[in-house]
Amino acid sequence: MTEEEELCDFVESVYDVALDPSQWTRIVARCAAFVGSPAASLYSRDTLIKSVDVTCQVGLDPRFVQSYADTYTKLDPLVTSYLFAKIGEPIATASVMPYGEFLETRFYREWGRPQDFADAANTLLERTATSTSFLIVFRHHCDGLVDSEVRRRLKLIVPHVRRALLIGKSIELKRAEAATFTDALDAISAGMFLVEKSGRIVHANLAGHAMLTESQVLRAAGGRLVANDRGANEALMEIFMTAARGDMAVGVKRVAAPLVARNGERYVAHVLPLTSGARRETGMTHAAVAAVLVRKAALKTTYAAPEAIAKAYRLTPSELHVLLAIVDIGGAIEVADALGVTEATVRTHLARLYAKTGTRRHADLVKLVAGFANPLRE
Repeated sequence: MTEEEELCDFVESVYDVALDPSQWTRIVARCAAFVGSPAASLYSRDTLIKSVDVTCQVGLDPRFVQSYADTYTKLDPLVTSYLFAKIGEPIATASVMPYGEFLETRFYREWGRPQDFADAANTLLERTATSTSFLIVFRHHCDGLVDSEVRRRLKLIVPHVRRALLIGKSIELKRAEAATFTDALDAISAGMFLVEKSGRIVHANLAGHAMLTESQVLRAAGGRLVANDRGANEALMEIFMTAARGDMAVGVKRVAAPLVARNGERYVAHVLPLTSGARRETGMTHAAVAAVLVRKAALKTTYAAPEAIAKAYRLTPSELHVLLAIVDIGGAIEVADALGVTEATVRTHLARLYAKTGTRRHADLVKLVAGFANPLRE
């Protein structure tokens, strides 16, 4: 297949995973193949870098996957940079730190080198109040480092992977638990609408009907789904028309359309095309071209404590990494051993941390981080 044919085939498959999460491993495998990588993983981590959850992976030794979650996520010198990444922008090792310095870290010596990994491209897919989601593709030494071609190919598929991930999370649908697609929609807490390309509503779930009745965010005008905000309404109408042309057309549009209610509350709408792939087999007999999911937006002010700390005190990624390690591990000697750097390096970062934060002791740093803890976390 040509690259265009390969991409079209991939895109049709990736949106089906929004309705069938069991297909994620196959999709991640196709991501790796498309960019020419031997291994890839879809994973999430909490905002304080305390834990990692691997949704699926291909080409990785399960023992190393587990050791990363248990131990090496705290030693990964690149992790804080990933948290600050621009959504959809692949980040390679050399983008964060000198490559030669990376090769000297304990993380590379104990986790990367035994697997013959030379590099990886990590792409942020989602950032919420409690976690971040990533797609990472690895490179063996024989593949070379992440280059412009790897980045280019990732940028072709990441918008579609991200849309499928976000919509799938909103739907949280197991098709086997519902007699029909529309039956399943009624059980979803988010407002859900099936629309034709003109915006005419052919089905709304219970939450969707409640939204239309309140008319705070959306309303029905002449049977069509209309956003109260004029700009948002024009954006939705454009997406509906585009959805009729299939996955490729919609996928390059922005993943989420922001909506503002009359009372000032903010919502977000995701659009899933229904014209391709297994989505055509949902049992629908109407002319719906898209499913629209509408829910309240997450609070932007609490989505990432580490990022808030770094911005507040103008910390570098290395300084932030040491700060979080001090909180989680303890003294300079223990942190140096855990991170695979010298004690002198840790103490240099500590001195800068004390100066920037106006603190004098480790206990003060712990209190500082605790003060930034997300109030929504359990």
